[in-house]
Formats: sequence, structure tokens, C-alpha cells
Amino acid sequence: MKEIKIGKNEEGQRLDRFLKKYLNKANQSFIYKMIRKKNIKLNNKKAEAQVILKENDRVQLYLSDETINKFREKKTLKVTDIDFTIAYEDKNILIVNKPVGLSSQPDKTASKNLVDQVKVYLDAKEENISFTFKPAVCNRLDKNTSGLIIAAKNYESLKQTNKAIRERKIKRYYIAKVHGILTKNLELKDFLVKKENNNIVKITKKYHKNAKPVVTYVKPIKTEGKYTWLEIEIETGRAHQIRAHLASIGHPIVGDKKYGKKDNEKYQLLHGYKLVLEGFEGELSYLNSMEIVLDISERKVL
Repeated sequence: MKEIKIGKNEEGQRLDRFLKKYLNKANQSFIYKMIRKKNIKLNNKKAEAQVILKENDRVQLYLSDETINKFREKKTLKVTDIDFTIAYEDKNILIVNKPVGLSSQPDKTASKNLVDQVKVYLDAKEENISFTFKPAVCNRLDKNTSGLIIAAKNYESLKQTNKAIRERKIKRYYIAKVHGILTKNLELKDFLVKKENNNIVKITKKYHKNAKPVVTYVKPIKTEGKYTWLEIEIETGRAHQIRAHLASIGHPIVGDKKYGKKDNEKYQLLHGYKLVLEGFEGELSYLNSMEIVLDISERKVL
């Protein structure tokens, strides 16, 4: 006998549909027959196929291991299936190192993306057998920016992480190499306007229609010839914010083809290297004050 405990990700779906995904090689008539003959029970009682599962329900399969293996194609994870590496993982969240060249979300310009790869990873670990929730990334990085991204494994962690980011309780830090010499800390407060036709943003000092406020904190770390390495913290998280903001003060990121100068770097040297977690409540409060650091030396390029 095998018993499966229903968690938050599995609740809210019908028993037969849950079983069809779990016993993914079995046809519908087999599943209905097993339920009817009480070879499959819910909370040790006979159940209807259409009953809706709740958290902490227990599904009992009175089937031999041989039968379960026959009707169940267990997914395996190949090294080629994922391009990210794991910085931190527990039952609620997954924090990954996204490489340069991998899109955070599905889009028309890329065949591979982080969301789909996280799903493949969790499928192989059997942590994604829900019809009602799909793993989601909570913060994004440009395709050619590397670094830390938080993925939520369940609805509660998604809701709380998004809220903490929206309320600016999760601190996000980046490392960048820029053209020119910077010696003082800067607090950049301006407005950002997106040009829809060419996916470029512009920084302005004054408010314009459809402009959004942007706040970027810049701290020089060291100089390297005619370049400066910076630590950057963003208070707002607009698309291309860091790249456009630094370019607007005459210090574009090395390798940035869209906002920068010509140089020998193929991709922008911008890396999301640190997350400081705050703003979590209840069962997720253990995440508060957690600091995840990923040095620039761990930057990967596809």
C-alpha cells in the first residue's frame, strides 16, 4: 500500500484528475475501476472520483509496487534539462543562479526560459503534481543579466514573496562593472519612460506622461584601470532600470550593447549577487533575515 498526503499544491482538484497525473500511464477506466473496487481510497474510506481534495487528505493506493510502477512514468532529470544552479532550496522556495542568455519568463525570442526549467526540475522531484498551481518566479532579470531569482513552490510562498517585493522589504543587490571612475556613493532618483517601439527606456529628471519613478543606490567597490566595480541596490525594480540609470550619468555598464559603449565584452557585466529576505509571516517567517549571496565569480554564460 502506498499513501500520498495532499499538500497545498494538490488541494482543490478532483481525485480522479489527481490520480490521472500521478498514474500518468493509466487510462481513465482503470482509475475509475480501482476507485469503484476500493483499491484506491481517500482517508481510508471509499471515495467518489469527482470528490475535491483538501490539504492534509490522504490517498491510499492498495496496489502492488509492480502495478504502480507499471502505470507510472517517473520523470528523470537530465543535466541538459536545466541551465540554472541552485543557491538555496527548501519546501517553499527555490533560489537559483540564472545564467546569462536564459530568459526569466517565456517569450517569443527564446526557446528556453527559467519558468519552464524550474517546472521540469520540480516535476522530476515530484514536487509539482498540481493542476491548480504552477511554479512561478517572483523577481526577474534581463535575459543577459545573471544572478539570483526566487521561485515559489506553492501559492502561499508566491503570495508572500510578491508582497514582500512589492512593499520593498526584500533587498536586492547587484554587482556591475562600468566605464569610467566613480569614487562616491550616489543616490539616483529620477523618472523612467519606456519607448514601446524599440524596447528601450529613457531616464528623465522631470515627470512626463507614463513616466515611473526609479531609485537606484550606487556604491563604488574598486577601480580597475579605466573602469569601476559597483555595488547597486534598487528600491524600485523597473525593466532596464540599472542599465539606463548608470548610462544616464555617463557610466554605462561594460558590455551593454543597448545603453553602453563599444567594448570587448559580449554581454553586460551586471550580476544580481545578493538577496536579503524580510516581510514573511506565519509559517514562512523563518525566511526573515536570511541572506543569500552569489559572488560575481559564479556568474555563468550559456
